[in-house]
Amino acid sequence: MSENELPEAPTEELDELDEDDRLRPAFVRAVLDAVEAGDDEEARTLVEPLHPADIADLFELTPQEDRTALARAVTDLLDADVFAEMNDYVREDLIDALEPHEVADIASELDTDDAVAIIEDMDEDGQRAVLRAMEPDDRAAIEEALSYPEESAGRLMQRDLVAVPEHWTVGDVITYLRKQEDLTTDFWEVFVVDPGHRPIGTCALSWILRTPHWVPVGDVMSREQTLIPVDMDQEEVALRFQKYALISAAVTDGSGRLVGMITVDDVVHIIQQEAGEDVLRLSGAGDGDINEPIRLTVKTRLTWLVVNLATAMFAASVVKLFEGTIATFALLAVLMPIVSGMGGNAGTQTLAVVVRAIATNQLTNSNTRWMVLRELRIAAANGAMLGLLIGVGTFLIFGRGDLALVIGSAMVINNLTAGLGGVLVPVTLDRFNVDPAVSSAVFVTTLTDTMGFFAFLGLATLWGLHG
Repeated sequence: MSENELPEAPTEELDELDEDDRLRPAFVRAVLDAVEAGDDEEARTLVEPLHPADIADLFELTPQEDRTALARAVTDLLDADVFAEMNDYVREDLIDALEPHEVADIASELDTDDAVAIIEDMDEDGQRAVLRAMEPDDRAAIEEALSYPEESAGRLMQRDLVAVPEHWTVGDVITYLRKQEDLTTDFWEVFVVDPGHRPIGTCALSWILRTPHWVPVGDVMSREQTLIPVDMDQEEVALRFQKYALISAAVTDGSGRLVGMITVDDVVHIIQQEAGEDVLRLSGAGDGDINEPIRLTVKTRLTWLVVNLATAMFAASVVKLFEGTIATFALLAVLMPIVSGMGGNAGTQTLAVVVRAIATNQLTNSNTRWMVLRELRIAAANGAMLGLLIGVGTFLIFGRGDLALVIGSAMVINNLTAGLGGVLVPVTLDRFNVDPAVSSAVFVTTLTDTMGFFAFLGLATLWGLHG
C-alpha cells in the first residue's frame, strides 16, 4: 500500500441502530461475541455509547441464558436509568442475580415510582433485605408506596416535588429553588399549598420566570387544578391526563393533603400498558410478553382454552338437538359453521369497540341505551347484506331456494345477536366490577355460536328441509 492510500475502514465497525432506532442484529451479535470471548473491555466499548433505553433493549434481545454474563461484562453501565427502562421480566432476572445492597443502591437512585416497580415484584424476604439496606428516608418512601394497592396512583406517584405557601412572592420561590440543592430536578409546575399542606393551586414555571419578583404567588397561580386521589386506579389517572391535557398533577391522601405528583412521562407508559392489556385479555393471551416464562404463558393460555372448550361443548349440545334434521339433510352440517363463524366475527368487532369505549369512559350509564340501539342498527345492516350474499351464493352453488332463504335468515338473526351481546355482555360485567376485557370474549363467542346453530337448524327444521 502506498503512502497516499488510506487504510480501509475496519469491517467490524458497526452502526448500533438502524433507521427505525432499533439495535441492529449485527451489533447485538458483536456484543455477545465479545462477552463469550471474555473480552469485557470490547463489550463495554461497544455498549457505552448507547442510551439507557437502548441498553435495556440490548438485554431484552439477549437470550436469557446469556444475560447474566452480559451484565457482568458491562456492570458499570447498568445504572438506575437502564433498570427503569427494562422489561419487567428481564429486570426480574437481573435483580435476582444481584445482592440486596446492590438492588438498594439502584433503587435509591431512582424516582420512587421506578424504585417501587423494581421492588414490588420481589418475594417478601427479598423486599425486606433490600429495604434494610436502604437509607431510612428512601426506605420510608418505598414502604409507604408499597402500602397502596397495585396499579394505583400511590404506586405511580413521585414523592419529590416543589410546594410553596400562598403568601410567598415570586422572588421567594426563585430564591428557594436556587438555594435548595436537594430538590427534584424534573418538574414543570410548583404546587401552592395552604397551612395544612392541602393543594390550593399550581404555578407553571413559565409564569414564575416571567413575573416580577414582588408579585405574590397567589396572584399568578391557577386555582383550577385536577387532583388525583392516592387510591385512584392508574387507568383512570391516565384518562384524566388525556382529558384535561395535563403535564403533571397533584396526588392527595384521604384528608386532602399533598403527598406526591404524577407526571406525563409516567402516564404515557400507563396508556401503552393498559391499551396492550385490554387487547391481550380479549384473546385470553395473558401478558403477551415474549419474555414471559413459558410455564406461566402456558398456564394463562390453557386456562382460557379450557373455558372455551367447555363453551364449545355447550354449543355442540345445541347441534345435538337437531341431529334428526341433519341426518335427513347432511348439507346443513356443511353450512352451519358459516353462520356461527360470521356471528362470532361480528360479535368480536362490537366487543372491541365497546370494551374500548368503557375503558376510555366514552360509554357510561347515560348513553348505554343509545349504544345498544346503534349497534343493533349496524348489526341489522350488516346482517341483511351478509344474509343476501350467503343466500345468493347458496342458491348458485346448491340450487336450493329454500336453503338459501333459511341460511340468509339465520345470518340476520345471528348478527343481531352478536350486536346485542357485544354491548350487553361487557356492560353487564362492568356493572358487577368485573373487567370486561378479561371474560367478555368467552361469553360473546358462546352466545353467537349457540344462536347461530340454533337459528340455522331451527329454521331448517321449521321449514322442513330435507335432502
